[in-house]
Amino acid sequence: MSSSNKRLIQRKRRQSRVRRKVRGTAERPRLCVFRSLKFTYAQFIADDSGVVLGAASTKTLETSGASASSSDGAKALGQKMAEIAKEKKITSVVFDRNGYVYHGRVAAVAEGARDAGLEF
Repeated sequence: MSSSNKRLIQRKRRQSRVRRKVRGTAERPRLCVFRSLKFTYAQFIADDSGVVLGAASTKTLETSGASASSSDGAKALGQKMAEIAKEKKITSVVFDRNGYVYHGRVAAVAEGARDAGLEF
């Protein structure tokens, strides 16, 4: 088994372990973060109905001089997600780090959302 495949399997295990406990509702949706090598994606998910309430990514986000693959771009993504939440009248969310370590871009998305007024 290659090391990249092993890493993916380990992340999927962590992801399923957390998903057993973290559930999103329409009142308090799950803020799920996915990071690829180039971009960072985030979405609000209501697990009880299986609906995505809102989504954004650094691919479509106009960051002021920040790279899409940097922590600054991820922080801007968190702020954009907080704006989307205010439009949808969402004040509180459950954060889902999606099996990733709470560090770098994943932590920056959470920090940006908290700074813009979203409660975790």
